[in-house]
Amino acid sequence: MSATSLDLAHLQQWVGRSESREQHLDPFPARALAGLLDREQAFDSGDALPLPWHWLYFLDAPRREGTGADGHPKRGGFLPPVPLPRRMWAAGELTLHEPLRLGRAARKTSTVRSVELKQGKAGALVFVTVAHELAQDGHPCISELQRIVYREAPTAPAPLPPGEAAPADATWQRTVAPDAVMLFRYSALTYNGHRIHYDRDYATREEFYPALVVHGPLLATLLLDLAERERPEAHAAHFSFRAQRPAFDTDTLRLNGRLNDEGATLWTSDPAGFVGMNATLRWR
Repeated sequence: MSATSLDLAHLQQWVGRSESREQHLDPFPARALAGLLDREQAFDSGDALPLPWHWLYFLDAPRREGTGADGHPKRGGFLPPVPLPRRMWAAGELTLHEPLRLGRAARKTSTVRSVELKQGKAGALVFVTVAHELAQDGHPCISELQRIVYREAPTAPAPLPPGEAAPADATWQRTVAPDAVMLFRYSALTYNGHRIHYDRDYATREEFYPALVVHGPLLATLLLDLAERERPEAHAAHFSFRAQRPAFDTDTLRLNGRLNDEGATLWTSDPAGFVGMNATLRWR
C-alpha cells in the first residue's frame, strides 16, 4: 500500500479522542515481574511501583471475536483503524512526577495526540502518538507519550534494518538470555496476544522473523532495571527510548549503560554488535 492510497484525513479524525479507566493496583503483577527480572523485592501494598511497571496495569481485554489473526485486538475503537497489518511500539517518553503506590486505585487517561503518514523504503508508515496521564488520589504521577508505528506485512523474508554499531564505552553491562519462557511470561503479564512473541511458527512463517521477537516494552524495562541495579539510591525522573532493530529469543541480549551529567545513556546490543534499542535516563 502506498502513502497516497491511505485516507489520512479519515484517520486524523481520531486525534483528540480520549478515554479514562480506573484500576486497583494489585501487588501481584509487580511481584510476578520482579520474579521475571530476578529481583529479590517482594512488592506489597503501599510500595512504590518502579518505572515503567505501570505497563502491567490498565490492560485491554478484547473478546476473542475482537482479536485479529496476529493476536492483536482488531483495528478500530479508541485507536484509529489504520489499514496496515504490522503494528509495533516504536518509541516512548515517560516523566515521573511521583510514584504510583500499590494497593490503591489509580486512574489512566489516554488521548490520541497525532496521526502522521510517511513513505518508507518498504511502503507506507503510519505513526500514531498517544498521550497517557496516570494519577492517584488526584495527584499526577506519570506523563507518557507512546509512539506506535503501523506498516506493511512482509511477503517474504527480508534482511534486518541496517545496524548501528554499539558504543564500546559502556560503564555498566549485563547479559540476559531472553528465552521463550521469559517472553511468554511477559506476554501473559501484559496481556499481549501478539503471536510474534510466543508462537514460533507464526513468527517465522507468517511474519518472516528468524525467531520469536523480544517485546519492545520488555527491552525498555530491562534497561531501566539495569540502571536501578547499578544506582539503587537514584530515582528516575524522565526516561525515553526508541527501538532501532529487533531482538530475538535465539540471541544473547547485552544491556549497556553509560553515565552522563544528568543520568545515563542506555542501549541494548546483539551478538553482532548492533544497537537494538537506545534510551536516555534522567534522575531527580
